[in-house]
Amino acid sequence: MKLLVSALEPSSNLHLKEVLKHTQDVELMGIFDKSIENGTPLYDISEMAIMGVVDALKKLPWFFKVADEMVELAKDADKVLLMDSSGFNLPLVKKLKTAYPDKEIIYYILPQIWASRPKRAIKLEQYCDKLLGILPFEVDYYPQGKAEYVGHPLLDEINVHRIEEDTRNVIAFMPGSRKSEITRLMPIFLELRRKLGNDIRPLLVIPPSFSRNKIAKLYRGNREFEVVRDTHEALRRSEFAFICSGTATLEAALIGVPFTLAYIAKKVDFFIGTKLLGIKQVGLANIILTNYNNTILHNEILQEEVTVDKLLKEYYNTDREIFAKKAEELRTYLGHGSSKNVAKIIMES
Repeated sequence: MKLLVSALEPSSNLHLKEVLKHTQDVELMGIFDKSIENGTPLYDISEMAIMGVVDALKKLPWFFKVADEMVELAKDADKVLLMDSSGFNLPLVKKLKTAYPDKEIIYYILPQIWASRPKRAIKLEQYCDKLLGILPFEVDYYPQGKAEYVGHPLLDEINVHRIEEDTRNVIAFMPGSRKSEITRLMPIFLELRRKLGNDIRPLLVIPPSFSRNKIAKLYRGNREFEVVRDTHEALRRSEFAFICSGTATLEAALIGVPFTLAYIAKKVDFFIGTKLLGIKQVGLANIILTNYNNTILHNEILQEEVTVDKLLKEYYNTDREIFAKKAEELRTYLGHGSSKNVAKIIMES
């Protein structure tokens, strides 16, 4: 089978690799990580990376060109698999379905329409044949019933086992992966690390792709931490974590590490998100649990509230037993991994 893939994000490619473990004789075409051996990409994901709005606007004509190349390439594909990256994949799916109305298009890792712009569900159901959700509640946003819950990929990808007794005094600091996140949080995390003293073993989680030069520029004071490049391994070792936001909150929850979310956005972005888009929660683990049973897993310290004193109180006052109970509820709600189910759907004739 020839499968046209559009997977622009590193996380999408991790999920793709898991899916491919359960397929046979699949040849990939399109945009994916060059380390995947099932084909040669038209473009590697490193070529698709953008940094900020200005960079995105500059590269817009090039992205249109890439989309047209993907449509041309699709003529030789048996099926199409789109993953995440709705900014690129939503315009692309319209082009693909217009050019090939009978070609099956599968969308896996759906856009977060539950957070903003829910009307995108109409377009997705119009142009896609199968919509594969990784959050149980998100499938309810699709009125035609085309969306189905296939499980969550992290339940396939987390392979560490945490032993509580081995984690004493080990604290993970996760200031994010974007420059703006790191530069805002790192000074606070450094002061927090110093306030906690030398009785703790501080781990600083840094993305594996970051070079030494990049680390030196972004992570001032990193020598006062043990640097760890593997998020799951850092969380396995940790008694507690301070996490910026994003998928890491869900990873920590599933591994069983109590944590507090600390997030500082640009003031204009925070205003747009909270006042115009009505976003009430930042942490993915909280969003999922609230939709399940209207409870939360962890506290969210945001904007000016992110201070060393507040974070210290979080470390000392977080109820570990309640956290463990809520984390188990979250795991039960998600139920199972998604990779085998997605592979089965792709392989169906």
